Amino acid sequence: MSKKFLFAAMAVLAAFVTQTAHADDVVRLGNLKFAHYGAVSYMKEIGPKYGLKIEERVFPKGIDILPAIVAGEIDAAASAVEAAIAGRASGVPIYAVAGFAKGGVRIVAKPDAGVKAIADLKGKKVGVARGGTQELVLLAELAKHGLSWSDRGGKDVQILYMGYADLNQALAAGSIDAMSQSEPQSSQAINKGFGVEVIKPYDTDLGEPVRSLVVTEDFYTKKPEVAQRFIRCFVEATAIFLSKPELAEKYVRENVFKGQITSQDYQDAIGNSPFSTDITVEHVQTSTDMMQKYGVGRMANPPKAADWVKPDLLAKAKTAVQVN
Repeated sequence: MSKKFLFAAMAVLAAFVTQTAHADDVVRLGNLKFAHYGAVSYMKEIGPKYGLKIEERVFPKGIDILPAIVAGEIDAAASAVEAAIAGRASGVPIYAVAGFAKGGVRIVAKPDAGVKAIADLKGKKVGVARGGTQELVLLAELAKHGLSWSDRGGKDVQILYMGYADLNQALAAGSIDAMSQSEPQSSQAINKGFGVEVIKPYDTDLGEPVRSLVVTEDFYTKKPEVAQRFIRCFVEATAIFLSKPELAEKYVRENVFKGQITSQDYQDAIGNSPFSTDITVEHVQTSTDMMQKYGVGRMANPPKAADWVKPDLLAKAKTAVQVN
């Protein structure tokens, strides 16, 4: 073997070793297609800055991500707190490490349904997706106004459970009188003229609901350094969206929704679901208690928030990225 060939082979090997040593860590991210989930989606764009290759997989609902976590296919996920709580209650090994948005729900009625307030829902059909924030805030509002409900009839309000996309179609077709719907679909219903806002349902004990960013226990405990970089990436992505609203709108409308929502839809949606980073043990516990009270998630053993809400990574990330 010639020295020239040997040196060339060693150079190629050294380059390969160097490239491998600096390969980005892969994080498999479960996400949903909603306007206020946009900053989480944007993480994959700046992931390389933190030595991360973020592989995003979009699911229909938050609870649909849970089987993928159990199967070892997902490391981190964005969902409503309620979906995360239900998952934790059923044994899904996750920790809530941050919150990425607040609010995000409207109760919307047909313009000719005669529904101006929650009390007017008596005798009406109301659509909602099962198991998430939309269901919990709807039931909390009905309870606050002394209305009974059932999905089988015979109560003050008949609940019809259906998918997010189906809700707008049902309202437009007149199959339901009102819906508890997420953003931007609720804003779209209003802007297209087949819905009117009844209330932003944040005046119960739950307050303004929070969306949660969760990671698996294995990711948190076995890859703490990668997990920390992941949360730093999340904090910066959120800070970018907050400081550059034009960029945020462009990214969500073009990259997430592929032009399916208008600028007005986006502005109205984010006005009702601002980007955030915070989550508290107290809010998660209140959500858990109310889920148990109203039968959302059907939990046999509701988890204690203090056991699985882990804000330490977020606190360190905010300091590192210099975000309050």
